[in-house]
Amino acid sequence: MLKKLKKKRKQKILWKKLQKKKMIKKYFIILLLLALTSLPGFCFADNLGDQCAAISESTTGCPNMSVADCKVLLQKCADYYDQQSAQLAQDLTKTSQQKNTLQSAISKLKGKIQGLEADINRGAIMVKDLNIQISDTQLSINKTANKIENSQSQIADILRSVYEEDKKPAFVILLEGNLSDFFSNLTYLKSLNAGVSSLLDSTKSLKSYLQGQQIKMGDNVDQLQKTIALQTLQKKQNEQNKKEQDQYLKLTEAQYQQQLKDKKAAEQKASKIKAMLFQTVGVSKVPTFGEALDVAKTAAALAGIRPAFLLAIISQESAIGRNVGQCYLTDATTGTGKKISTGASIIRVMKPTRDVTPFMQITAAAGRDPMKTPVSCWIPAYVGGVPTGWGGAMGPAQFIPSTWNLFTSRLQTLLGTAPDPWAIKDSFTASGLYLADLGASAQTAAAESRAAARYYGQAGAYNRSVMSRATCIQTFIDTSTMTATCQNLIF
Repeated sequence: MLKKLKKKRKQKILWKKLQKKKMIKKYFIILLLLALTSLPGFCFADNLGDQCAAISESTTGCPNMSVADCKVLLQKCADYYDQQSAQLAQDLTKTSQQKNTLQSAISKLKGKIQGLEADINRGAIMVKDLNIQISDTQLSINKTANKIENSQSQIADILRSVYEEDKKPAFVILLEGNLSDFFSNLTYLKSLNAGVSSLLDSTKSLKSYLQGQQIKMGDNVDQLQKTIALQTLQKKQNEQNKKEQDQYLKLTEAQYQQQLKDKKAAEQKASKIKAMLFQTVGVSKVPTFGEALDVAKTAAALAGIRPAFLLAIISQESAIGRNVGQCYLTDATTGTGKKISTGASIIRVMKPTRDVTPFMQITAAAGRDPMKTPVSCWIPAYVGGVPTGWGGAMGPAQFIPSTWNLFTSRLQTLLGTAPDPWAIKDSFTASGLYLADLGASAQTAAAESRAAARYYGQAGAYNRSVMSRATCIQTFIDTSTMTATCQNLIF
């Protein structure tokens, strides 16, 4: 008995130990999950939208996160809002098609309603006309009936006269003394009776015809009234259908406007996220090719063009920031400048009537000395012995000052700071926006070649060189390799 009690006690203790181990294991798993979910950059798919919304509304970026983790999350959010915008664009297309379908249906219903109204009005006029004809016919019938009565009365009188003549005794006729008059009178009465009888027959025929016509017109009126009643019912049904379709159209229009609003919001958030992502890209004053490619990818995403094409333009314009100009402006009145390396005077460094004033404003905003800020020199060109063209292009993207000013407000919105044409990120973004405006957003070889020619101001060797560079850079993006020919072209 004692052994059994000891055995049960041991089993109970062992059971408690097992339960305790299970509880510890359970709590460990829970704590592990909590730790994982609290890691920076760790998020469930369901929570990504909330995280991205919070970041897009934040003024501090990614608090309590490393730059690398922040960059990963910002890229996810940029992709999230791009996908949302693309989905909303598809929804807008469908809603627009629904609007067009409803508008077409409403237009058809309007046509039916107008057609039925015309038929109803036409039927009403016909009913009025038939009623007038029926009234006129009734008058004719009444007149004909009177004629029939008169004819019948005349025939009765004639018949009585004939009868009286026929009944005269021979001695009376002899006493009257004029036998020929008697027979003449009798013949006349019979002839008159025949004429009146014929008139009576034709009058009866006329009355019968008029009565038949009156019945037909009455039937026509009944049929027209039934048709009008049916058309009126159809009109009411079509009006009800149109009312419903109008209501659906209003709802669809409201849905369309909401989708437009949502798409705009998604695009704005995407732009803000991409601008924040841009700030995580670290670059030196003269970037390496890798740094320039990172900046080009982000700037191109903001503008909607190919990164390879954007970097090809920057490579063509300034050797990716290594050559932002070889001249200084020295005379704001004439636009004359000097060669930085030699100090030699150079004419036409900047067009005074177009670019000098904007240049002064831009350098002042950037905290630069306008007379010690590199700009492009004039490339000597003459037409009929007269010099043409000007220098004065600024920064890695080589914008002339008046053109740069066209993009400052858009750049301010995208970058969140006052744009500087000599800053790598700012100049790349400005170039991307300009190229997109020139048609490069189509991302086809033909569109990019035209955009490059317009960027420079003329077609020819320039855009061919740009497209060759773009091919080299795209190959590097795709394969991480670059031929010696491409290296010589780019570097």
